[in-house]
Amino acid sequence: MISYGSCQFPTLGFVVERYQAIENFISEQFWRIKVNHTVKDLTTEFSWKRDRLFDKNSCEAILDVCKESPQATVETVESKEKSKWRPLPLDTIEMEKNVSRKLKINAKDAMKIAERLYTQGYISYPRTETNIFPKEINLANLVEQQREDARWGPFAARIMNEGGPTPRQGKKSDQAHPPIHPTRYAANLTGNEQRLYEYIVRHFLACVHKDAKGFETIVNIDIAGEKFTAKGLIVLEKNYLDVYTYEKWNAKEINNYRPGDTFMPTVLDIVESSTTPPKLLTEAELIALMDKHGIGTDATHAEHIDKIKTREYVGLHENIYFVPGTLGMGLVEGYNNVGLEVSLAKPLLRAEFEKDLKLICDGIKDPEEVRREQIAKYRAVFQTVVEKMRLIDESLGNRLDDRPQEVANDNPGDDPDDFRPALKCPKCGNDMIVKNKKEWSWKIFVLYRISRM
Repeated sequence: MISYGSCQFPTLGFVVERYQAIENFISEQFWRIKVNHTVKDLTTEFSWKRDRLFDKNSCEAILDVCKESPQATVETVESKEKSKWRPLPLDTIEMEKNVSRKLKINAKDAMKIAERLYTQGYISYPRTETNIFPKEINLANLVEQQREDARWGPFAARIMNEGGPTPRQGKKSDQAHPPIHPTRYAANLTGNEQRLYEYIVRHFLACVHKDAKGFETIVNIDIAGEKFTAKGLIVLEKNYLDVYTYEKWNAKEINNYRPGDTFMPTVLDIVESSTTPPKLLTEAELIALMDKHGIGTDATHAEHIDKIKTREYVGLHENIYFVPGTLGMGLVEGYNNVGLEVSLAKPLLRAEFEKDLKLICDGIKDPEEVRREQIAKYRAVFQTVVEKMRLIDESLGNRLDDRPQEVANDNPGDDPDDFRPALKCPKCGNDMIVKNKKEWSWKIFVLYRISRM
């Protein structure tokens, strides 16, 4: 028996939906006009205001007009201060996303490590929806504790010498726990414990310092009626970026222009390209989708993702990208075929329940009323599944018919090690490499035989 879960299944649905979007993607060619201007060793690249055209003849016609009068005229030069905001105080969801993206530690492992750091007294409680520091927390003392570290200690001293911590505040509070932050200095950690602790410390120091400051210049030019734009950036103060090594803000130098200047472009030509499909989902992107659609909570996202991995509904390609397996694709397609795409594979059913729970907390809805409504919805879904189970069986059968021929012949002596899901890369058509092929094969093999009983 493999249960349906109102959080785990929409989580699988996100992975399948992205895979199908890539699988069904049809690339289109497009053309754009390229303009750049080189003075000595510095080249300024201008982007076309039209961006791109999907008709080559139209783009070539515009290029011909430009080449007849190729002199560029600088129309406006706008210079303004620009900031790169420091991160908000750290909540659980942001920690899971960032650690997965920046440290390559999956959410489940990250939470286990964070809980160990918490029980050892090194960080605050790691399950929180809050990104606002309460006034009663002594932030200055927390910063002072980090001064002895050789890596970020000088930055902690800098915070104190420049007026003390001034946190950027978010808008969320669960009224239970503060944002995740270091509670004392740890000098004896190793491995991923040390890496996660360092990330939490650097994030904390970054969010209580200052935004990065820069100066942006935007140059608008005209060539025969066509408009082009170039942007330059000077980084004046890196501030939080000096400690938050997980982000970059690169300066971009351009030539010096003034309104009314004219010049002959160094390059004025047409370039061809094509649209590209979206990428497979990473764990950070999957968590963001779950959070956006109300699937699970900050405390359960990692659990739901781990569930669809351990049940082999999905695999990991290159240990980064989520790919639906034969079983996962078959289940989602089966539920969709019985008309339950919105109810089960999409996040709406669970999201509606989460909204009702909040309305209960706000005193707007009656708990008993919500209970009755939810039971009625799930009963209706269950009855539909029972009545149309054959359609789910057919969907699984269609996916499993891509298995090796030995299994197709239904030979009881088949070795499941030779049977694996046919996961194909939507771009190149080659088999995708995933983990746990043996376990995956057994589960699909058993499920297939049950469906034929």
